[in-house]
Amino acid sequence: MYSLTEENYLKALFNISNGSGEVNVAELSKTLDIKMPTVTSMMKKLSEKKLVHYESYKPLRLTEKGRKEAGLIIRKHRLTEMFLVDKMKMGWEDVHDIAEQIEHIQSPVFFDKMDELLGYPKVDPHGSPIPDKNGKIVWIEYNKLSDCKVGETVKLAAVINTSSDFLKFLNAREMRLGLKIKIKSIEQFDKSIVVSYGKRQKEVLSNVVCERLLVEKEN
Repeated sequence: MYSLTEENYLKALFNISNGSGEVNVAELSKTLDIKMPTVTSMMKKLSEKKLVHYESYKPLRLTEKGRKEAGLIIRKHRLTEMFLVDKMKMGWEDVHDIAEQIEHIQSPVFFDKMDELLGYPKVDPHGSPIPDKNGKIVWIEYNKLSDCKVGETVKLAAVINTSSDFLKFLNAREMRLGLKIKIKSIEQFDKSIVVSYGKRQKEVLSNVVCERLLVEKEN
């Protein structure tokens, strides 16, 4: 059993490091918007619980135990988001804050049942992989839309930024996961891309947007 604050630190460490890399205290402090002395104090506490490898002036790294616990927290969050979208028909832009609260429930059977009702999904509504019952996660390699070439047809597989404002931006342009997108042209000056999909034949997407869209290339 860990406190809500401890779980939030573990989740942040996991997300910043992509599960197994190193993170410095300053980066974690900036991500959580918490002062560095407070972050350092928590890292010492988590180190005592064998969740984090901590040494003064050296990068932080989750232990095997820490990775598992963080993966399980993320599993609960992403399963909840999927349940809210798939079963409760909520918009993908409205589920993050609710999942932030539910992820701290300490009942594995509750989330296992949720997983079963959903048919054991591999990804959440935003395309992010859902860790398994042991907290292990299979990372999926996608391409950024910004790296694609003119003439290619790709499928929208995930979004990097899941803020409500960004998802509403995509909603307004009828963009959703699974959407097939054709690259029509790329502006050399600012790298904005003209694409076509569905009934939209000439949609202009800025480089900022394209950097946040992950796609699978069609064979």
